[in-house]
Amino acid sequence: MILVNTDYITGKELEMLGLVRGSTIQSKHVGKDILQSFKTLVGGELKSYNEMMNEARAIATKRMVAEAEELGADAVVNIRYSSSSIMQGAAEVIAYGTAVKFK
Repeated sequence: MILVNTDYITGKELEMLGLVRGSTIQSKHVGKDILQSFKTLVGGELKSYNEMMNEARAIATKRMVAEAEELGADAVVNIRYSSSSIMQGAAEVIAYGTAVKFK
């Protein structure tokens, strides 16, 4: 499966199959959440949250690819990611793009 954030793949003619997406909501356990809140007092990278968001993007991407495979896609083009806070310490990540088949 080819994944790109452009609306084309060089040298390929594409047949659009439709929008595909994958999402997840992730949170850290309360202990890490408390430790990270102390980190905001002195500044710096919040590594636990960074790890959480990386994991969430990977899960969302995997789910998007699974949806594309169900459509018989060869690739997903124009991939975008979006995230939003659901509650303190929890975030939703969505990956979406256009499933395509090579002609």
